[in-house]
Amino acid sequence: MTKNIMIVGVGGQGTLLTSRILGGLAIQAGYDVKLSEVHGMAQRGGSVVTFVRYGDEVAEPIIEEGQADVLIAFERLEALRYAHFLKKDGVIVVNDQRIDPMPVVIGAATYPEYILEELEKEHRVYAVDAISEAKRLGNSRVFNVIVLGIAAQHMNYSKEEWLRVIEETVPKKTIAINQAAFETGFSLHR
Repeated sequence: MTKNIMIVGVGGQGTLLTSRILGGLAIQAGYDVKLSEVHGMAQRGGSVVTFVRYGDEVAEPIIEEGQADVLIAFERLEALRYAHFLKKDGVIVVNDQRIDPMPVVIGAATYPEYILEELEKEHRVYAVDAISEAKRLGNSRVFNVIVLGIAAQHMNYSKEEWLRVIEETVPKKTIAINQAAFETGFSLHR
């Protein structure tokens, strides 16, 4: 059986690092892994989507609509934008942060209200203010690993396996803070 994980955010939020951690973990577990990155605007602020698919045999890297087991979203609007990719029994783990896209910034569109409430009408949603949690740890940039820690509760790997692959994936000087961020997320919403 193939597991489909979708990671969405905006440029600069750590979407690609998060997908490398998850992909590395699945490879270590002996699965066939396919990663696919879809970038919107190439600079900070543009939408970034990563598909991570793993299983005994994975034919293609792209996740079709209605097939994602877990949607990891680093921003509320990105969660709303990609929720249709989720399976009926899938879960959304979302960082409760607002980043205005360019159409909102220039006044051509408005940022939707009540995004989390709308998502909760049809999906299981686990929201976290990961930026605040990361600031408590002393580094706001590790918020993505906190969100990953919550999402990890919906995947079949031990905390120790996650911590090991984080150690092998992130830059050496950031291992301790990233592991602490993962453990913070892993302990939330239990």
